[in-house]
Amino acid sequence: MITVGVDLAAADERSGLAVVEWSPGRAVVSDASLGASDAEIISAVRASDKAGIDCPLGWPAAFVSFVATHEHGLVSPPPPGAGAMWRRRLAYRMTDEVVRASTGLIPMSVSADRIGHAAFRAAGLLSLLSPDGAPLSRAGDGQVVEVYPAASLWGWGLTHRGYKRAGLASDLVSSLLTAAPWLSLGSFEPLCRRSHDALDAVVAALAARAAATDRATRPTAEQLPAAAIEGWIALPAGPLADLVDP
Repeated sequence: MITVGVDLAAADERSGLAVVEWSPGRAVVSDASLGASDAEIISAVRASDKAGIDCPLGWPAAFVSFVATHEHGLVSPPPPGAGAMWRRRLAYRMTDEVVRASTGLIPMSVSADRIGHAAFRAAGLLSLLSPDGAPLSRAGDGQVVEVYPAASLWGWGLTHRGYKRAGLASDLVSSLLTAAPWLSLGSFEPLCRRSHDALDAVVAALAARAAATDRATRPTAEQLPAAAIEGWIALPAGPLADLVDP
């Protein structure tokens, strides 16, 4: 199996890309890079069995409706005292709330934070990846799944806060390799130690493996309609050791 991880940013130079090749008892990073272009991402994803993208794949349905309504000047203000909850539904997707409840981590708001710039790019990539113009699933049941490296690291018991500060990515690499002795970063280890974008891409590829092997959360039947529109963050549902075959 081949999994791909993409730490997607609005600009190529901040986008990380990693390819992991899996065999019984072993996983090898066969490629990792920074400055990933749309063409490079598309090529890598198409050659993979599963790709994890660290970026929202959709917007809150309430926000989409709000913008469409506001275009015609028909927005109704919230009732007194309900403003905070009203704004929260516009800012956060169902999957963001699920992650918050499960991990205590709060994903960036795709409609209110700068991550929206990367989401514009992600929407274009999904269109380019769609076969024969058929919409690509945003719920994670197709070739692409939305992932959240910090939440994946939390689930695996690894440092998930603060590692993006200068020099700390190297410490996380050491912890990751200790926790997953079957993982080889090969010649890309120095890059992962100095760049949290490259490291996040590797973690995204590991999370994609969890989703591909049914070791990650999936939306319930009740959650699926919203996930199909807004996207679904797949959280690893087991330890790192479960990712490799015995």
